[in-house]
Amino acid sequence: MIFIMPIVQLLVLVYAASLEMKHINMVVVDNDLSINSRQLISKFDASPFFYVKGYTSSTEEANEMLTRDKAHIVLVIPDGFGKDLLKEGQTEIQLLVNAINATTAGLTYAYTANVIADYNRSVLSEYRNFIKPVFPENIQIDYSYWFNPQLDYKIFMLPGILVILVTLIGMFLTALNIVREKELGTMEQINVTPIVKYQFIIGKLVPFWTIGMFELAFGLAVGKLLFDIPMLGSMFTLFGFVSVYLLVALGIGLLISTLANTQQQVMFIVFFFMLTFILMSGIFTPTESMPKWAYYVNLINPYAYFMRVIRMVLLKGSGFWDISREFFSLVIYAIVVLGLAVWRYRKTV
Repeated sequence: MIFIMPIVQLLVLVYAASLEMKHINMVVVDNDLSINSRQLISKFDASPFFYVKGYTSSTEEANEMLTRDKAHIVLVIPDGFGKDLLKEGQTEIQLLVNAINATTAGLTYAYTANVIADYNRSVLSEYRNFIKPVFPENIQIDYSYWFNPQLDYKIFMLPGILVILVTLIGMFLTALNIVREKELGTMEQINVTPIVKYQFIIGKLVPFWTIGMFELAFGLAVGKLLFDIPMLGSMFTLFGFVSVYLLVALGIGLLISTLANTQQQVMFIVFFFMLTFILMSGIFTPTESMPKWAYYVNLINPYAYFMRVIRMVLLKGSGFWDISREFFSLVIYAIVVLGLAVWRYRKTV
């Protein structure tokens, strides 16, 4: 769990857990068969995101391919497309998009709109004297992307995967270790010794706190070597934040161990909360787009704090005061969780 699982998950999940659309199957219904329609289709052919899977003159046949999941999008070019473009200065096309997955459909439409916009620009420059421009020709937009100039989704996903790994190992190993003591009967032997509760808890938390910090360093090293992930912020700031965050994760693991008597029970309890916390943490979608009630649920979601901070520090170069709200919130969180864990632990035979 400490060495093999992080490497395997980083290598697999960083590539697999992606919202990028890299292979959009398109079916074209070209009822115009003009030079203009062929130019538009060639734009999609030249795009690295689209694969023109087939051509047909029947909209019903194209719809059937969409229904059978043979295509993600259907481009319908009506008869008279080229003539209307040259004569009227405007024309229409139809896009039929598979929208079962709303995120995929939105990205597909956005990519398609960009290709069509590029075609519009080429038409305006080619037929400048024949077509009345639909927007002023002297407007030119130059843009750049901050913090991830190449729009590399791996840079966004790797910090999120690290959050899950560090939290899972810290929380899971702590809970399993203590419950294993119960199953073997050594917990009763410890309880009859002069060790007081806080000494026992410190002895159980410190080793796994150290493992968690090592796990983060190990994951960052793998990310830098294999994915060249940027590290714009201070590593001292990041590790300082994680040192407090791990107290929360370990405290939750310790609290779970006081509620469970077997390792199987620990697994059920951890996975019950873990799945919800991970999906609401912002690993795939921004937490700002969630409903109001989800915002309040995320106040007790440790993943959400870490997910936000690690991306801010690594990708944006944020300093301590930029993450101070999350830091001090976790300090309070750690005090409450560890306090509950100590209160729940009974040093009795």
